[in-house]
Amino acid sequence: MAQDPYSVLGVGRQTSAEDIRKAYRKLAKQYHPDRNPGDKAAEDRFKQISAAFDIVGDEDKRARFDRGELDADGNERSPFAGGAGAGGARWQQRGPGPGTGPGGFEDLSDIFGDFFGQRASGARRGPIPQKGSDIRYRLSVDFLDAARGATKRVALPPDGREINVGIPEGLRDGQTLRLRGKGSPGINGGAAGDVLVEVTVKPHSVFQLKGDDLTVDVPITLKEAILGAKIEIPTLKGPVAIRVPPNTSSSVSFRLRGKGLKDPKTGIYGDLFARTKIVLPDQPDNELEAFAKSWSPSETDPRAKLKQAA
Repeated sequence: MAQDPYSVLGVGRQTSAEDIRKAYRKLAKQYHPDRNPGDKAAEDRFKQISAAFDIVGDEDKRARFDRGELDADGNERSPFAGGAGAGGARWQQRGPGPGTGPGGFEDLSDIFGDFFGQRASGARRGPIPQKGSDIRYRLSVDFLDAARGATKRVALPPDGREINVGIPEGLRDGQTLRLRGKGSPGINGGAAGDVLVEVTVKPHSVFQLKGDDLTVDVPITLKEAILGAKIEIPTLKGPVAIRVPPNTSSSVSFRLRGKGLKDPKTGIYGDLFARTKIVLPDQPDNELEAFAKSWSPSETDPRAKLKQAA
């Protein structure tokens, strides 16, 4: 069984949501696999921290965990399991009262009525409220909408009812958004169900995503590669100027810190890597051809490493 999520994050049960988030960010940065390559213990610790925050970092899950409805793994806990889970309900023996039997309860209906916060008292209740069913919806979004955040208007089955779906900044392909109370109406006064939006993020023609980092191939001319130049790089927040130094080859990467994708849990942004790619003119260039014919390069063999590898 997993450890108590509060203990994993080093916080108390009365800790505010903001302080829990700060504790998670600090630990996540410390044990992130990118900062501890090859360290299996750090990787396991990072997974444990993430699982703990998944419970106590979510307002609804935290409340359910504190009430004992979820265990430390985030799984549903049977209300009849007895005992006390983490913050769970505890059975309490009652002394005899008027009209009670030896156990202190009038009958089984009294026990169950008391457990759910209502005394049955032998009287029959009206129809039991039932929560409405959940609705699942598949939504395909553009990469930039998922990266920057957006709002989409969708029509839900089966009646075409329209709702707004908020796309949080940094949403990843395959994630599911839960819209509470937006599903089918409840029965007998019960709460409405939820809408579960399964998101597919379309690939982008320029940005390539790996983890929280982005890579973009940046074409440069032969002249820019030889002499150096100031060029603009596209980012999620708009173009950024960088300087390409003289004598730059293809596949040289320039790192722009904090220009990658946002991690929705930690709020930390990844980096963007601009990778150079030397391109020649689309049409024949007589001047360039004449220069190449007259150019006398050094004796350096650019394929020397390939020959050594073979």
